[in-house]
Parts: sequence; structure tokens; C-alpha cells
Amino acid sequence: MSILTVKNLTHGFGDRMIFEDVSFRLLKGEHIGLIGANGEGKSTFMNIITGKLQPDQGSIEWSKRVRVGYLDQHAALQRGMTIRDVLKGAFQYLLDMETRITELYAKMGEADPETTDRLLEEAGELQDILSSSDFYTVDAKVEEIARGLGLADIGLDKDVQDLSGGQRTKVLLAKLLLEKPDILLLDEPTNYLDEQHVNWLRRYLQEYENAFILISHDIPFLNSVVNLIYHMENRQLNRYVGDYDQFRRVYEAQKEQLEAAYKRQQQEIADLKDFVARNKARVSTRNMAMSRQKKLDKMEIIELAKERPKPQFHFQEARTSGKLIFAAHDLVIGYDRPLSRPLHLRMERGQKIALVGANGIGKTTLLRSLIGLQPSLGGRVEQGEYLHIGYFEQEVKQESSRTCIEEIWSEFPSMGQHEVRAALARCGLTTKHIESKIEVLSGGEKAKVRLCKLMNRPSNVLVLDEPTNHLDVDAKEELKRALRAYNGSVLLISHEPEFYRDVVTDIWNGEDWTTRIF
Repeated sequence: MSILTVKNLTHGFGDRMIFEDVSFRLLKGEHIGLIGANGEGKSTFMNIITGKLQPDQGSIEWSKRVRVGYLDQHAALQRGMTIRDVLKGAFQYLLDMETRITELYAKMGEADPETTDRLLEEAGELQDILSSSDFYTVDAKVEEIARGLGLADIGLDKDVQDLSGGQRTKVLLAKLLLEKPDILLLDEPTNYLDEQHVNWLRRYLQEYENAFILISHDIPFLNSVVNLIYHMENRQLNRYVGDYDQFRRVYEAQKEQLEAAYKRQQQEIADLKDFVARNKARVSTRNMAMSRQKKLDKMEIIELAKERPKPQFHFQEARTSGKLIFAAHDLVIGYDRPLSRPLHLRMERGQKIALVGANGIGKTTLLRSLIGLQPSLGGRVEQGEYLHIGYFEQEVKQESSRTCIEEIWSEFPSMGQHEVRAALARCGLTTKHIESKIEVLSGGEKAKVRLCKLMNRPSNVLVLDEPTNHLDVDAKEELKRALRAYNGSVLLISHEPEFYRDVVTDIWNGEDWTTRIF
């Protein structure tokens, strides 16, 4: 049974075409991985099928009475609501039923016998729905999901506006899972989740009976939960049975076959054109030349898809730093309360360190304290000599309304336009992206613009807070290569062992010194 049918979808932004005559069908129980490079239109596709965006052409048809749950990268939460309020909102339709039952019983006091019977029947039907939906165990369900995603550790009575980006994502994901819709639409759900909670979500999706569409660049996670891949590339959407690894094998084989067929056809075209050119003027061979020309005219030309530019990351290096990078002496990090016991940490030149641990233990706070952007609650930080620090923030508080070119130019005014364009192109951005406003780019494209700024500013210490969030597979691999080649020191936060394992020399586990209780 088809839950969702998309026919002949065409959509673009200005002169930039995203989809062209795309069709898609979702069946009950399918676990789909929606993949593609940054900027190919994955989030746009989600916004179109959920009705947030109207396509230029095509039809989107959901089956009747289907309940859709969408985890949006950019969804907002209202101030004044607690985590508990948001999570219980997943059961709003049941709470409304309970209110309706109370109203029905109130009406019975003034109703005639016939009306009372009808009201009783409706109340009974609603009561059956509440019972079958386990309405009276809502609080227990909220607690269970909150524990699974680490929200119970934060405190369910905390205002949602006081949460970090990662914590807000967890709240939205927890609410979505509590709703248990007929189909889950998940846009990069593992961003901001630590390893423990990624594993919890993996188990949940493996056992999930209903259908879901998952956007993710986390390949091990994808492989463990999906049974179908839809690949978005060059305005098309193609279906592959199996996980990501199976998709890659089939995709590469198809690509090789197409390239071989293209070469054979190009050789045949060259031979035919040569024959026509040599024989069309001679009376004895004119008919044969015309026959070859007709074959040329009727030939369906094979076209190879234009290769997307692959990123080529290279961090400019400043003069060598002193031996000491950072030393923390009795350092206590936090805001209104301590997040750590007194810390004694030392980082020296040449070290590449991954800072790992659960969300909310103060990893970002520690980074900001070490580089002097966040005051500590106690102790001090000693910084070494000749430090040129490059800092990549996890979240950018204010969205830029400038174009990519203007954004780079504002920080590097001495660069010429050609140099700016070349720098952005090396980060994997196309001409269309480079000339677009940053606010209309995908999360991965925005991250590439920020990396471009970081790479063109000479440094000898890189401090990176979740740099792989939103980056596609090619960009992650290239960033890993660039960090390994970098001669300076690196301190990075990451929840992806597959990314940092081959980069770092040391690992600091924040759970060893946190004041939080697990």
C-alpha cells in the first residue's frame, strides 16, 4: 500500500533547478535513506512533501488519515514551555479527547434520554481510544523517552529557550518519537547526539514498525537502519534496494557502464562523421554517406552527468607556536553552576585531541574557556606563546543575509573576486551557490562557507566544535585528510569515532571530570 505518491515533481529557486520531473513512492514499512551531496535538495524535498513549500510542478498525494511526523533541522521552540510541556504536547490529540469526554458528561445533565444515549455512546468511543492508546501511562512514556535521549539528565522542568542547539534537537526528536506517527521524516537526527544516544536511536529505528525517510551523512548509522536508498543527484531521484554500502557498489558499477557506453558511442559518432565528410561529395558513395548521416541524426546521445566539484580543504599555517598550547590550573567551567570539578589539563604543540562525552557536560564551555571566550568559575588558563587560533563554532547565532562572495570579502578585503570565487570553489561550492545568499543555502553549504573563512586565515591551533555536522560524505573525508595533513595542533569535539579516530593523537573524555551524574 502506497503511503505517499509523488509524480513529476519539478522545482527550483530562481534559475537554479533542484528537481526535474521526479517521481517517488513510499510503501508501508519501508525504511528509506535519502542521500546526496550538500545542496542537492534533500531538505527541500522534505519541505515539499510536508506542504511547507509548494513545488513549481507535480503532485504530492498522501493516503487518507496518515499521521506524519517531521524532525526539521530548523524548527523553533517557544519560550515559557518546559521540556515536559513540549513532550506531553505529543499527546495533544489525546488530551483534547479527554477534554471532549468531560464536555460530553457535562451536557448529559441537561439532555433528554435519547440525547444522553448518543452522548454516552460518543464518550464511550473516545474512552476506548484513550485506553487503547495507553493514555493513562503518558507520564511514564515521557520519562522513558526522555531517559533514552538524555533529557532527564538536563531536567524536564527546564525552559526550552535555555537549551543548547543539541538539546533542542533532542527535545524535538523525543516529541516526534512519542507521537508514533505512521511515517517519520528525519532530517539529520544524529547531528548533536552523542554516541550513547545515537546508539539508542539506532535500536529504536531498527525496531520501528512504521515507515520512515531518513536524511543522514552518518554512513554506519544509515547502514544499520535502512533497507532502501533514494539517491538525489543532478535533479534526479533514483531508487536502490539495500543499505548504503550496497547502493555504492551498484552506483559505481552503473557509472562505469555508462562511461564505457559513452566512450563507445563517441567513437562511433566520430567514425560516422568522418565517413560522411569523406564521402558525401562523391556520387558513388553519396547514398552511403546519407545513410550514415540519418543514423547520426536518429542516434540518442548518451550524456554524462556533470561532476559536482569535490572539496579540496587546506588550512593555511601560521608560524610555529611555542611548546605549550594550553594549561588549565584548577579550572572550573560553567555558567550559573559548575559543570566540572577543578581541572588540570595540558595541551602541547603537535597534539591533536578529540574531546568526547555526552551532551550537556560542558565540552563547548571548556573549549571556549581555554581560548578565552568564556570566563571560568574558578582557576585559570595559561596560554602558550605565538598562538594563532582558528575557531569553528558549533552554532552561528545570527544568520548572514550576505552572499557567499560578500561574506568572504568582508573578512578578506584584500582578496580579488577571482581569488574569493576560487577559495569557495575549493570548498566544493558551485557558481550558483557562490552567488547565492547564505540564508538560502543548506546546512552543509553554510558549513563549507565557514570552513572557507577558517582555511584562509593562517593558524597554528585549530579548535573545532562539531565540524562534521551537516557535511556530506565527500566533505567529511576531505576534512579528515586535511586535519591529518595539518602541521599545527588540533582540539576538536566530535561524536563520530569514524571521523576522529584516524586524526587524533589523544582523547579527552569529559565524563571523567563532569559534575553531572549519569
